[in-house]
Amino acid sequence: MQRVLIVTGGGSGIGAAVAAAAADRGDRVVICGRRKEALERVAAETGAEPRVCDVSSPEAVAGLVADVVAAHGRLDGVVANAGTMREGGILDLTHEEWDATVQTNLTSVFLLAKAALPHLIESKGAFVSVSSIASLRVPLGCAAYATSKAGLTMLTQTIAVDYGPSGVRANVVCPGWIRTEMSDKEMAVFGEPHGLGREEAYSEVTRLVPQRRAGTPAEAAAAVVWLLGSEASYVNGAVLNVDGGTILLDPGTVPFEFQVRPR
Repeated sequence: MQRVLIVTGGGSGIGAAVAAAAADRGDRVVICGRRKEALERVAAETGAEPRVCDVSSPEAVAGLVADVVAAHGRLDGVVANAGTMREGGILDLTHEEWDATVQTNLTSVFLLAKAALPHLIESKGAFVSVSSIASLRVPLGCAAYATSKAGLTMLTQTIAVDYGPSGVRANVVCPGWIRTEMSDKEMAVFGEPHGLGREEAYSEVTRLVPQRRAGTPAEAAAAVVWLLGSEASYVNGAVLNVDGGTILLDPGTVPFEFQVRPR
């Protein structure tokens, strides 16, 4: 039987790559996001069904899940991939920026899980959240993003524990630098003041990554699709890093190989 999946943040980056990889496996994929044109472009390329949806709205999320189940009769997997980034430490962030980040990166996943779990229990399905290595290691100047992603990781693991006995598996993928639309914008913000183009900026930020490069959306999507599938049938509550080994480094030994100095 063809599996039915919902992928949030499906208009670009990892979400679009998940749609492509899952469709290649024969799944029926419903992608959602706020940007109609981006969703339609991915749909044309992958065969996914596009649905415009504001994942921060309880009514919109509940309606999305209900519509998918009504149309296809089941729901087998959910990928919580929608996310946003507001840079800054606590003193730099406004209340509005904090609230918007938490709403998109964390509360939206609560809403999605609440709507989807009854159907995932019925299908013995899987829930995968796309978090970040920022949920595991503290990045500079990203208080709202890191906190919301850490909450997302823990929220997903509560699903694994609370609903594992009902047959639901819930796992987390934590990407490092992945060449997405969001990361490209970050490269511009980082690189332009230092006279660096996009490729030079990526090279600079991955200088300490053991694989010495950023990943691709397809590489992150492969981990997501594996966790959704039967190959990962006994994987529950896992946190899978897709980061080229970034978080393995001991900062105290980095100066032995690199000259470290403030910019």
